[in-house]
Amino acid sequence: MTARILDGQKIRDEILAELKDEVRLLTAAGIRPGLAAVLVGENPASQLYVKSKIAACEQVDLASALLTPPATVTTLELLAVVEDLNRDNNVDGILVQLPLPPQVDTKRILEAVDPAKDVDGFHPVNLGRLASGRPGLVACTPAGCLEILRRSGILIEGANAVVLGRSDIVGKPMALLLMHANATVTICHSKTRDLPEIVRRADIVVAAMGKAGFLQSDWIKPGAAVIDVGTNTIKDAAEAERLLHNFPARLEKFRAKGSVLVGDVHPDAVNTAGALTPVPGGVGPMTITMLMSNTVKAARLRRASLRISPTQSTATAR
Repeated sequence: MTARILDGQKIRDEILAELKDEVRLLTAAGIRPGLAAVLVGENPASQLYVKSKIAACEQVDLASALLTPPATVTTLELLAVVEDLNRDNNVDGILVQLPLPPQVDTKRILEAVDPAKDVDGFHPVNLGRLASGRPGLVACTPAGCLEILRRSGILIEGANAVVLGRSDIVGKPMALLLMHANATVTICHSKTRDLPEIVRRADIVVAAMGKAGFLQSDWIKPGAAVIDVGTNTIKDAAEAERLLHNFPARLEKFRAKGSVLVGDVHPDAVNTAGALTPVPGGVGPMTITMLMSNTVKAARLRRASLRISPTQSTATAR
């Protein structure tokens, strides 16, 4: 048996097309959702990530603004930037790109973001709303995982689901989303006993530990749906041989390039699982997509609850 591949790129394109239609309707009503990104300093990786997010805004016709404080910025100075964005009614989403410089109190900055504009879904208020089943903004990666399951026709209600990883960004919100979708959920972590046996009982497995090829193919129940959140860059030849010995084409690419991207699930799982997200091309494309979705959702929720006029603004996102 070869797993059905759950194509995150195809699902991304479906959602972006839907969002573009929704933004068109909102704009016609005088509301153009806007995202403001705060990029501190000149970290090349951060610059690349933010550039891709701004490009996604353009793809769905969202307004966007990029603020670039210097790497020497202080916590108080960055708090002032965030507060200005909190007050700007034309900004529906605020994204503070991480990591921040060491002199900046990251938690203090993230918690200063208005929860109604926290499109990353990291704020404790939004985590609390998710836990209590109230409307709010959900962390983008787990929200994307749920969309993949739903849009791929994977039965969630009544399923036994196992989430490997308990981070605030992926593991915990993923477990809550599955629970709200009426799955029976087990969260596993580094101290879990008899992990292979627990995984073997799962109809749905979400792997989010950050360990290359950790989840072995013989742990997976035949036919189970497996969502691989991991993105691990392998540069060691022995490690690449261990993980990819059954995939000569990928191994050849590694030898030519000197690196390869693999997930938290061993590649051999394609022969056991019923459905599987690839790495790359599975969960990855969904994260920025759900950031766009959260920005549009924030625009709707904020205007519904605050009755904001589209003309009320202290600065314009563009």
